[in-house]
Amino acid sequence: MTQATVIVADDDAAIRTVVRQALIRKGHLVRTTDTLSGLNRLLESGVGDVVVTDVGLPDGDGLDFVPELQARRPGLPVIVVSAQNTLATAVRATERGAFEYLPKPFDLDELGRAVAAALDRDEAGAEPDHEPGDDLPLIGRSPAMQDVYRLIARVVPTDLTVLILGESGTGKELVARAVHDLGPRRTGPFVAVNMAAIPRELIETELFGHEKGAFTGAQARSTGRFEQAQGGTLFLDEIGDMPMDTQTRLLRVLQSGEFQPVGGARTIRTDVRIICATHQDLRRSIEAGTFREDLFYRLNVVPIAMPPLRDRRADIGELARHFLKLAAEEGLPKKSISSAAITRLEQHDWPGNVRELQNLIRRMAALAREDLLDEDAVIEALGRTTRTERQPAATDADLAGLAEQRAFEILSQIDETDEQGLYEHVLAEVEPSILRAALSHTQGNQIRAAKLLGMNRNTLRARLESRNIDALDFRARD
Repeated sequence: MTQATVIVADDDAAIRTVVRQALIRKGHLVRTTDTLSGLNRLLESGVGDVVVTDVGLPDGDGLDFVPELQARRPGLPVIVVSAQNTLATAVRATERGAFEYLPKPFDLDELGRAVAAALDRDEAGAEPDHEPGDDLPLIGRSPAMQDVYRLIARVVPTDLTVLILGESGTGKELVARAVHDLGPRRTGPFVAVNMAAIPRELIETELFGHEKGAFTGAQARSTGRFEQAQGGTLFLDEIGDMPMDTQTRLLRVLQSGEFQPVGGARTIRTDVRIICATHQDLRRSIEAGTFREDLFYRLNVVPIAMPPLRDRRADIGELARHFLKLAAEEGLPKKSISSAAITRLEQHDWPGNVRELQNLIRRMAALAREDLLDEDAVIEALGRTTRTERQPAATDADLAGLAEQRAFEILSQIDETDEQGLYEHVLAEVEPSILRAALSHTQGNQIRAAKLLGMNRNTLRARLESRNIDALDFRARD
């Protein structure tokens, strides 16, 4: 078997040496260079089965060279490495036609796998059809975010359905917007719908629209979100809160590619990309009977997991400075932040994730007297004790404690000026879990569950109806 030759172009001699030794151990021949012109000469001589190139070379941009390289050597796989570590770089690499993008510092075994995969492929990727902008909404260069960037870069050119998973406040909608703004549907509308914020009885008309006279009060035809998003992207946030009957209809739409407005007979063809998000564990919801398994597999084509802020603490400084800049653009006093303050922010657990950090930074920008935010300003903003220390220590049997802990988390994520109100936010998050726990404990016996919850049976029935919970789902089965 003929050995493959890998060309490594990087102006860092140490990296060239380490990569060369690693690839030789994998059984490859390796040629190295520190410039684009050197890479050019090797290619002109016919050398190379795979190219590994850095973006920043002394005599040019290795990434800009990829389309020219592939025009001259069609089918030659190019693996791009870069210390820039931004979403824009990852997407640029994909759209320029790179086979793979690896942020520095990269794992040598991962590079070896990328080279092996490149040698196995039949043909080069497609050339780009647009240039991504650098003003992208996602901030952070941590390893956890690099994984997210690479997934986004791979899914951007496609029309595949994306399911974004992660705790509340991690930036799931920003990922959805990035996929839309960088993809082929970027000139179309981006329509976002929060399932948790729509009354259950209005969800179908919200999604699919209704005809005049479809129900009492329907005095005119109304277009739904599917129709509004034609040619673009429909983002269904908090998909785990969608009622079962609406889940069934959504599944039919995804299968058939068409729908009918409520109260209408005409059929409308859909032309939308679906992106969904949830903070819930949908597999648990499937086991509990509150989410359709077949719909889950329809939506979970490309899952993207957003890391919580506590798993990307290295990004907190960059995020804090970014939020201070945004606050200044919104008219708040211009502030800067000290390294000691950043260190103090990194010690916080951030149950509300990036949204909690943004709210804290805005509050400090508005209230702090000094132009430089120091450690004391952070401590004062966080309170005498951290939010985590203020939360009750909940045990598995302490239902009230768990509810209160979750309430603290939710309150840390939302703006106090939210027009929906803090109470409804907390109740919508906490109450369904309490109701399900009570029904599970009593095996669906509503009389015992009502007694356990301290309410009468009629009140429990009303609460179950409003939260779309069926007590029969909790009955013991033989």
